[in-house]
Amino acid sequence: TINDETVELVQPYFEMEDYTLENGKKVCGNVAGLLSWTKAMVVFYGVNREVLPLKANLAKQEGRLKVANAEKDKAQAELDEKQAELDKVQAKFDAAMKEKMDLEDDAEACKRKMQAASALIDGLSGEKVRWTQQSKEFKSQIKRLVGDILLCTGFLSYCGPFNQDFRNLLLKDLWEIELREHKIPFSDDLNLISMLVDQPTISEWNLQGLPGDHLSIQNGIIVTKASRYPLLVDPQTQGKAWVINKEQDNELQVNSV
Repeated sequence: TINDETVELVQPYFEMEDYTLENGKKVCGNVAGLLSWTKAMVVFYGVNREVLPLKANLAKQEGRLKVANAEKDKAQAELDEKQAELDKVQAKFDAAMKEKMDLEDDAEACKRKMQAASALIDGLSGEKVRWTQQSKEFKSQIKRLVGDILLCTGFLSYCGPFNQDFRNLLLKDLWEIELREHKIPFSDDLNLISMLVDQPTISEWNLQGLPGDHLSIQNGIIVTKASRYPLLVDPQTQGKAWVINKEQDNELQVNSV
């Protein structure tokens, strides 16, 4: 019930010199208590006059805060719901993109295989004529195989001691005529070297010191494939050097005379 008028009425008393707690105690304890209470009420009124608007404003702001928090919770719930939907859509999108990339990779791999297959087919189509011809040649080679083997075995068995001219004489002028008389098929252009040894072996022999001429290669074939021990007439010691290099891993022992 205190108001500005009440405070204004008691103000002159507060300005009196004897309106103090000490003077009140001298008169009566109750008077001192009343004096202290009136000052406290005026101070309380002054403070409360500033606090009440703040309290009202606080209550107002708390109400607004409550409404704002409710709206915030509602908005957060909607946001969470939309985020969940977004996560689902993002997961579908990621799966679709992965599937798209996988399909593109498969398509690219398929394209490469198709290109390789097309190139292979084109290449094979070009080889058809050669294969057909080669197939016929294989059949012919099979028919001539007996005669070719006879010439090769004859070469390995009997041609070792002779020079190139006499070897050609045996093969061309004697043995081939004999085969024709007995109607044994053989290859007219038979290459004894390619028949009895492959090119990598010849290259290895050359690295070991064997000369690359036909006679030397033929001698190498006789040395390595004939069943008898070879006797080498070797004035230039090329054959000796080749044999030593060729058999060095087999611990070949050489006696010098």
